[in-house]
Amino acid sequence: MKNYFRTLTIAGSDSGGGAGIQADLKTFAALGCYGMSVLTALTAQNTQKVSAIHAVPPDFIAAQLDAILSDLGVDVIKIGMLHSPEVIETVATKIKEFGVSQLVIDPVMVSKSGDHLLRAEAISALKEELLPLALIITPNLPEAEALLEREISGNSVIDAARELLLQSGTEAVLLKGGHQAGLESTDWLISKHAEPISFSASRVITKNDHGTGCTLSAAIAAFLARGFLLPEAITRSKEYLTEALIQGANYRIGEGHGPVHHFHHFWS
Repeated sequence: MKNYFRTLTIAGSDSGGGAGIQADLKTFAALGCYGMSVLTALTAQNTQKVSAIHAVPPDFIAAQLDAILSDLGVDVIKIGMLHSPEVIETVATKIKEFGVSQLVIDPVMVSKSGDHLLRAEAISALKEELLPLALIITPNLPEAEALLEREISGNSVIDAARELLLQSGTEAVLLKGGHQAGLESTDWLISKHAEPISFSASRVITKNDHGTGCTLSAAIAAFLARGFLLPEAITRSKEYLTEALIQGANYRIGEGHGPVHHFHHFWS
């Protein structure tokens, strides 16, 4: 009897297919996992902007979680867009109820087009209710600044990641450096039981970078589900995302930020 590597994404839907639930499910499939989904919001968006958000009621989010966790079960959960305190509390309650321990949280706050996806009052709930349950959180620099409520200079990234680790109560922080300048993009892994680890990759010049954060965190969840330890899961995820950016650079879809190429291993 064979078993699937079971991965669940709890996030918002991207009608344009480049980020959110759609990017997560594509990533899970590309990396050999059985993907499941709990939708927290519907968005009307394309490569240029988010034009509308329709929130899914918390009781229906709870019903989706009950349906999946009571029957199919999960190996790893990736969490993305949670737009309100009520949704965050609902998700945290169900995670504790079913005893899920492997959580990858991408604290999605702003879309690639600059549209806010998280209500301001939800940040406190995120920090208090959900981040302490995580195995790892994967903020970019603006998200880390919002969580820490201060600016982060180029020379204090590691210190900021350590501060975020202590404040959040998570097991590990991957602070992403994609918003910094330079020919390379460097992310830092800070954890409770190891020295800091850097992950650097050459910066890919492309307009097709929508959904990079979703894709990276989903990839980390997929490799964790497949049994890799956290540093190796991150290394493999960075390699996957870099190649998805490279292979997707020559495609054209939409007038704004297009998607990365999630299935570059399979499409010629």
